Amino acid sequence: MPSPDLRIVQPNDALSVQAGTNKAIAFGTTAVRAASRSFDRPNANTRKPLGQVLVEMGALSPEHLAMAVALMAREDARFGDILLANGWVRKADLYAGLAHQYGCDIADLTSQRPDVRLIDQIGAEFCIRNGIVPWKRAGAATIVICSRPDQFTELSKHFPATWGKCYLAIAPEEDIQKTLVDLRHRSLAQRAESRVAASESCRTWSQTAVMRFSLALVLLISAVFVVSSYAGFAVLVGWAVVTLILNSSLKAIAAWQFFRGRQREQTEFVSARSPQGFLKLPTVSILVPLYKEREIAGRLVKRLERLSYPRELLDICLVVEEDDSLTQHTLAQSDLPRWMRQIVVPRGVVKTKPRAMNFALDFCKGSIIGVYDAEDAPDPDQIHKIVRRFSERGPDVACLQGKLDFYNARTNWLSRCFTVEYATWWGSILPGVERMGFAIPLGGTTLFFRRAALEELGGWDAHNVTEDADLGIRLARRGYRTELIDTVTEEEANCRVWPWIKQRSRWIKGYAMTYGVHMRNPRQLRKELGWWKFAGFQILFLGALSQFLLAPILWTFWAFPLGLPHPLRGVAPNNLLLVLGTVFMAAELLTITVGVQAVSTPKHRWLRFWVPTLHFYYPLASLAAMKGFLEIMTKPFYWDKTQHGKFDHDPAAQPATSDINPLEPNPV
Repeated sequence: MPSPDLRIVQPNDALSVQAGTNKAIAFGTTAVRAASRSFDRPNANTRKPLGQVLVEMGALSPEHLAMAVALMAREDARFGDILLANGWVRKADLYAGLAHQYGCDIADLTSQRPDVRLIDQIGAEFCIRNGIVPWKRAGAATIVICSRPDQFTELSKHFPATWGKCYLAIAPEEDIQKTLVDLRHRSLAQRAESRVAASESCRTWSQTAVMRFSLALVLLISAVFVVSSYAGFAVLVGWAVVTLILNSSLKAIAAWQFFRGRQREQTEFVSARSPQGFLKLPTVSILVPLYKEREIAGRLVKRLERLSYPRELLDICLVVEEDDSLTQHTLAQSDLPRWMRQIVVPRGVVKTKPRAMNFALDFCKGSIIGVYDAEDAPDPDQIHKIVRRFSERGPDVACLQGKLDFYNARTNWLSRCFTVEYATWWGSILPGVERMGFAIPLGGTTLFFRRAALEELGGWDAHNVTEDADLGIRLARRGYRTELIDTVTEEEANCRVWPWIKQRSRWIKGYAMTYGVHMRNPRQLRKELGWWKFAGFQILFLGALSQFLLAPILWTFWAFPLGLPHPLRGVAPNNLLLVLGTVFMAAELLTITVGVQAVSTPKHRWLRFWVPTLHFYYPLASLAAMKGFLEIMTKPFYWDKTQHGKFDHDPAAQPATSDINPLEPNPV
């Protein structure tokens, strides 16, 4: 290599590195001329195809070349990824072939580190996303290492003019990304924490302001009780009953909308929509955040291996915190396939799931970004369904939300009630909310996004502990739509009381913070959502939060049928008490009715007799709400981690890919 003090791995020996280092040579005309000779690439019109180069090297068989070419006709995958994912070529041989094809050398990033000043001029995130790193200056020219040399000409249009003429070197993408993280981990970590605009993020959350507001509210209510205990209790009862009516109405209408729509689909012929134009199967990247998951990590790999999507189009990113040696060690003991990789997130100010996903987003290869949790067991054909639905919809549908269920419902009473609650929400209420045209608060897993829309929004709010619900509202504010899709991911029900309360308190805390952030400017929110979705936002968030906190007030109405004393007995008019009691009992009966309907499926039918016991289950949510609201004032960004793998089993059968022919017709 003619440029000063650089070490190169020659194409004909991609696994060895030249010993020693070239003596330093002053930058100048001689170095540039030498670099020009070394990087004199063949003309694009005369350059041999990579497959032909590899066959001539003896690194690829003609049969595998034919299969790879056939796959490229129907898949939006890079030729090299197809070869590597199927084990048809070694990585060293692939990059040796690329170096031969483009007439350049393979750079050794371990011996000569890139110039960080050049990286900062174009941005580490740009380099990671495009698989490049500017290496060294050579006089008036710049050596740029690229893992995708076929894109080098197009990428060079974005290079700073001060770089002068740019010459190509090649290195594996993994080496480039590792080098960039090592050199610029602080700036990348900071970017992960601030991708979302400050006006839409919790990071500007003021604990002092919240404490002042909360104290003022408590003092105001206390003052009302001092003046008149009846008036104080009446105010709380009034607000609780109003929100109960709104929530119950939403539940009833949503359930009716869903079941009416399901019956219509069963009785009417519904023609399948065809994909819009010719479709190549896209690459799908799936983020799986992990933290201290010793019990679950090994089983997770087995479950994800059941996915029937082509391996060369799957990009599973296991996202692990830098200080989580437990999970890193567990994954090191696992035999990860080529299409699974570990992404280590550097330390930062906060340690949350959304921050980790923000960091990993630039490393993703796919045009569709998915999210799974550590304990998830998705349907084998789930990715195919997601890809087909995106192909049938316009770009305004930016997110698809799968349904969630539990595989350990029989563990104990708490897991049974949790399963009933999930079946009601995912199988009845949320589909009805979608049909009503409201903005959908997303779940934390089985989410799939068009990458362009996700990056436009800035990814996830790194400081929000329910980043999923917040992102659902931000999507709606930008005019995007979310659709539910009929595919199920099973996960582990949290069935221990205190861990359940901790998990639910985090959800409620995040809901409250999401509501506070989006209501900073109610007029702007109403303008962006429209009146209908704005009203739905108030019911789904403010109504739900109010019910969690004020539910104990409503439970006092059980005193009337039980003949027990009540603060309003003998004070409020009897007709009013009769109306309030009727509303309360009707809401309780509605909860039971909708719950029974939701579990009236072959899988969950046995749970119908457990639905009435939800009356003893929901008080736990009120305890969690109190914990969550206290944390808003004391530690708003604290992520109360839920430990999984305690009541787990492995529902996965053998991997679903063993008998799949990659050359069969496209199922999409």
